Amino acid sequence: MASVLIALGGNVGDVRATFAKAIPMICGMTQAALTARSSDYATPPWGDEQQDRFINACIEIDTGLDPHALLFVLHRIEAKFGRDRKSERRWGPRPLDLDILTYDDVRFEKPGLTLPHPRLFERAFVLVPLAEIAPDRWIAGRTPSAVLADLNTTGIERLPPLT
Repeated sequence: MASVLIALGGNVGDVRATFAKAIPMICGMTQAALTARSSDYATPPWGDEQQDRFINACIEIDTGLDPHALLFVLHRIEAKFGRDRKSERRWGPRPLDLDILTYDDVRFEKPGLTLPHPRLFERAFVLVPLAEIAPDRWIAGRTPSAVLADLNTTGIERLPPLT
């Protein structure tokens, strides 16, 4: 089994309800065990700033799927929630975005998948929830908490748990 960190994000529709449905779907379709889930965070848009705020979270799962099979399943789940990767604009609005951040300690770069995620350490909106569940996990020689200490987290706010 591989320990995998996955980022979840979205800003179209009821994103928190989408997460509540998508996480069990991820576990079921990947035959994975959920080992950790961060809080949900409201975050400013990144890249294309002329859109609604995002909701972001991170999960950790244990799965036997290889990285490419996992990515295929995650893209299918995004599509079930209305994401159309072929016609959307880069960094634009989306109902659900699922990114593999790490897959054990695997490092590789192939078309369509780079591990660890190539922009992981640039994005406070990913590192804040990631640092909640895996603050001291070594990823490419760094830890989320150490990298986060040097990033601007203005506008990122932890949301209260859903009741």
